[in-house]
Amino acid sequence: MWKYLVAWFVMLLVAVANGAARDFTYGKYVDELTAHQISTVSGVLLLGVVIWGFVRRYPPSSGKEAVFIGLLWMALTVAFEFLFFHYVGGHSWPELLANYDVLKGRVWVFVLAWVAIAPYAFFRLKRPA
Repeated sequence: MWKYLVAWFVMLLVAVANGAARDFTYGKYVDELTAHQISTVSGVLLLGVVIWGFVRRYPPSSGKEAVFIGLLWMALTVAFEFLFFHYVGGHSWPELLANYDVLKGRVWVFVLAWVAIAPYAFFRLKRPA
């Protein structure tokens, strides 16, 4: 279990670095929604590298375990996002929920979906069904 938590903390650091890169570079030159969408794409790519490396180094023993890992990481990410950004960052609940409105161009949910399915996808690439 510890290795899954360590990997998630690495992903957290990568996500924070991705957000910092957005805020200190291209985020100054594009509108907020576009910056959000760009950082979502870069986040999916960067997290994909981390997850791929984890699955190669510590391959899940089964497809079920790979699914469990992905769902655990997604749950930890959602919990962190809501708890940290509400209680530490001071964001309101409606503000946080607005990041899930795909119809308004908020594509954060795709990062969560990717974190949930990537361990299984990479597990299957390594070990075909």
